[in-house]
Amino acid sequence: MQLQSLMETLSGWVWGPYMLVLIVGTGVFLTFRLLFWQFRMLPLAFKQVFGKHPQHKEGDISQFASLMTALSATIGTGNIAGVATACVLGGPGAVFWMWMTALFGMATKYGEGVLAVKYRVKNEKGEMSGGPMYYIERGLKWKWLALIFALFGTLASFGIGSSVQSNTVALAVENSLGIETWMTGVIITAFSALVILGGIQSISKASSVIVPVMAIGYVTGGLIIILNNLELVMPALKMIFTYAFTGEAAVGGAIGAAIRYGVARGVFSNEAGMGSAPIAAAAAKTDHPARQGLVSMTGTFIDTIIVCSITGVVLVMGFIIAGNSFGEQTGAVLTIHVFDQLLPGIGGWVVTFGIIFFAYSTILGWSYYGEKCATYLLGEKFVLPYRIIYIASVFIGCIATLDLVWLFADTFNGLMAVPNLIALLLLSGVIAKESKDFIARRKSGELY
Repeated sequence: MQLQSLMETLSGWVWGPYMLVLIVGTGVFLTFRLLFWQFRMLPLAFKQVFGKHPQHKEGDISQFASLMTALSATIGTGNIAGVATACVLGGPGAVFWMWMTALFGMATKYGEGVLAVKYRVKNEKGEMSGGPMYYIERGLKWKWLALIFALFGTLASFGIGSSVQSNTVALAVENSLGIETWMTGVIITAFSALVILGGIQSISKASSVIVPVMAIGYVTGGLIIILNNLELVMPALKMIFTYAFTGEAAVGGAIGAAIRYGVARGVFSNEAGMGSAPIAAAAAKTDHPARQGLVSMTGTFIDTIIVCSITGVVLVMGFIIAGNSFGEQTGAVLTIHVFDQLLPGIGGWVVTFGIIFFAYSTILGWSYYGEKCATYLLGEKFVLPYRIIYIASVFIGCIATLDLVWLFADTFNGLMAVPNLIALLLLSGVIAKESKDFIARRKSGELY
């Protein structure tokens, strides 16, 4: 109990106001440093993701596959349970602050993508390796800080990436279908092993199928609810914008609660600044760091502005129907209840299956993140041992009580951000230089 109390205190400090200010502040700083690049270049960014382009030789996987791998780890239970928690604790206005966090977070994600490609290296197998540990080491020349990031990333992967996610799936399946958690554990562990043992090529292929299907399915369910209740859309949006600045329906009626929980859950969902997504970005086939940066920043837009917005708007619509109250429920249970209420028969199942696939995809994406962090610390010989330990942690998560694991995972996930944000701020000049170079070379016709 003393250890749990200690971890609760540490986690509260790590995810406290100073961390949130640092994360959002980095996005604001990069937004102004890059002259609102994420807004000016968003159309081109989506063109990079979904358009047809010449094939690049440098890299392991396509830009689309790298984005899907990053999104597989990013779009997770936070999009369902995290948004609901933010709305309960911060009121409907928390949704607005999630949007603000995402819009500035796009600049952070862009910077991470640029540095990931700029400072990536080829490993012993000829595969690309990159991410915060490499741009901290090669850009800042601070090997010690790179090792700290890699350590936190490795430890976080066993919790936030595997155990916590598999536990969420096991409990959701038990509650909905009555299947025992150990049986779910065997199935999800087997499916995880089939993909993870194949490395980044296997993970990216699976992610390129799972992520679009699960995201489209969940968003479609939410849009059906919105279209069936159009009379509630404007009142819901009005409430989101009004409560964002009044703090009504928040804890204690304070505007600070709306901001705090909106920002915290927004960051938890899209992971901008956490340092995880650039590890996948480094594997992309691309001809310029800025091009991959553009692809990376679309992930934040898709995760929060699209997927989280669907959850948020539907929840606020349910809030209005319930007489401006979320009741006693919170987290995924609240989201399931509201979806089922507004889309009887299938609404709850949309969320349940969303949780299953969101969590499974997170297991796959984080296995790659953790592997790269672990091999940075211990060398390429540790690839197979890491994958085996990670897969074992998936099963353990299904049958274990994870309160303490959640605290460890949450804490190390937050601690990952500190070295990464330091690097982003100190290397912002490199990000700006690469951006200008990209524009100049496109104007000259050297790049498409």
